[in-house]
Order: sequence, then structure tokens, then C-alpha cells
Amino acid sequence: MGKILVFLSLMATLLTAGPAIAGNQAAPLSTPELKQVIGSGKKSTLVFFQNPLGGPCRVQKEILQKLQQDRKNNFNIANVSTMKAEDQKAFYDYGIRNLPMLVLVDKQGKVGRVFPPGIQSYEALAAALDGSR
Repeated sequence: MGKILVFLSLMATLLTAGPAIAGNQAAPLSTPELKQVIGSGKKSTLVFFQNPLGGPCRVQKEILQKLQQDRKNNFNIANVSTMKAEDQKAFYDYGIRNLPMLVLVDKQGKVGRVFPPGIQSYEALAAALDGSR
């Protein structure tokens, strides 16, 4: 019985663990797209970890597209997909365990904010982008 409780406790800890990155840390550039988009240093970047076939990820993508259209492309979106083998290292480097997941990287390439897993509202993303200027 004691071993089962220890095992369940360990599993609960692992499943609820957050991303391995923290604010003001240099953003890992684990994929060609991350190197290109974040490395440009001209705009803030939302790194979008997604499964393109998942319903919540598709909803989040629509929100991001509307926000980028309304903001006249004054920020970048870097897509990291479960469907691309070359993107897998980024999931590990950022400690991503749940989708959709967004990480805001500032113009200097530092992690500004790690959003909680799940769909983020247009308003929450707009406020975060306003604060990253």
C-alpha cells in the first residue's frame, strides 16, 4: 500500500510539473524556426507549442492569427509542432507536457512569460504583448 501511495504521489508531481524554463532566461533555440524567428531580435515572439490536429490547438491558432492580423504583425509567432520530428527537442528544452502551450520571448531573446497550458484568450495575449514592449 505504501509503495502505491509513493508511486501515485510521484506521478502526480510529474504530471503537474510546469515548464522547465523561467522568466528572464535565454530562450532555447532548438529548431530552425526558433533560430530564425527569435534570433532576428526585432520583435517579441510567441512560441506556440501545438498539435495541429488537436481541437484546443486549432482554437488557439485562430486566436493567434486574429491577434497578429489586428496588431499588424508587430510580433512574431514561432510554431513548434508535435508533427515535426525536428521540433521534438524544443518540447524537451522548454519542458512542455501539455498543449496548447505559449511562451512569450522578448526582443532580446529572453523568456518573458510562460502561459499556463490551455487556450489563452485574445485579451490575455494582447495584455502580455503590450507589457513586453
